[in-house]
Amino acid sequence: MPKQTSRRQRLFLMAGGAAGLLALAIPAGATRGRPGPPRPRPVNSAPGMPRWDPDPQPRPPSASRLAAGEYRAYVALAGDYRVVALDVATRTAVGRNIVTDAAQGVAVAPDGRKVYIADTGQYDVLVADTVTGETRPVHVGPFPRDVAVSPDGRKVYAAVTGGDTGPGGSDVVAVIDPATDQVVREIRAGTAPRQVVFSTDGRRAYVSHDGGIAVIDVASDTVVRSIRDPFCPQGIALDPAGRRLYVAEPPAGRVSVFDTATGRVRGRIAAGDEPWAVDVTPDGTKAYIAQMNDNTVAVADTASGRVRATIAVGRLPASVAVTPDGSEVWVGNIFSGSVSVIDVASGTVSATIAGGTGTKPVGAAPLGIVFGRTPS
Repeated sequence: MPKQTSRRQRLFLMAGGAAGLLALAIPAGATRGRPGPPRPRPVNSAPGMPRWDPDPQPRPPSASRLAAGEYRAYVALAGDYRVVALDVATRTAVGRNIVTDAAQGVAVAPDGRKVYIADTGQYDVLVADTVTGETRPVHVGPFPRDVAVSPDGRKVYAAVTGGDTGPGGSDVVAVIDPATDQVVREIRAGTAPRQVVFSTDGRRAYVSHDGGIAVIDVASDTVVRSIRDPFCPQGIALDPAGRRLYVAEPPAGRVSVFDTATGRVRGRIAAGDEPWAVDVTPDGTKAYIAQMNDNTVAVADTASGRVRATIAVGRLPASVAVTPDGSEVWVGNIFSGSVSVIDVASGTVSATIAGGTGTKPVGAAPLGIVFGRTPS
């Protein structure tokens, strides 16, 4: 099948069809004439972009930060057509930029030597060698939105969202063999698959789609349970024990918590306007929810299911990822073109990574954030 026309001029995020996330997620305050909460300001600005003033009182990093060079963060910059690698401890760029076309999801092999990117504009998953910088496309189908690598590194799942959430739309999760970087089979998961997450033990994978959640047996690559959810599920996350699945439901303004053993709802977390992404700390005690139209992140106590704090970040936060040691939460802000770094201990934004010629070169719609080991 020939390559499709580039999507560089129009960013489609498949938020229930080709209308896209950017069209539906205009910040509520902007449309109602009310000023939003004060937001941290990036420390520099990208060339050609409006000037940002530096934060006059930058906060020091937490004492529990990961050691320099141990981990990298890979940030998919959909509007800047690249994936950038950052040293997690120093927050500075390392390695080479990976050229993409409206990339969204990103995943890293366990040894850190390969990065898999949902290259939405080209209908491919792009495989990048983090040591040599070489890349190769793997054709998976229309509008791949997310990609995930199993904990043992033996399988890669790609959510092929397609451009239509109605009858005849894509329902495919493509299975890629990392040994050959070829699609070896397709799983019919449900219309418009959106996000994929593997359990810690690698036995199950969970895929959000237009009608709910597909539970996949990884050994056989088959759907073993379908959890119905009519509230347009988007971002999903598992607790470390693999017993609870957290599902962001933007139209309902909440995150639903499902029991993975039974598929039943165990609780609801009331969130703000358009909760889009969610992640859970390694100890399982907190869930961080990106509330797009509120320009905030909610911090929920997983034991009680209540939001304990709300943290102002950038404009239109749509991705959230907790660092492997649980000390920080990185939040991608689409309209600000920045990443807000939340210090978990203090519950405050300790840094804002923005574009520019300085030491923090990130900008342009960070839609995917993942952490991986620095390749040896």
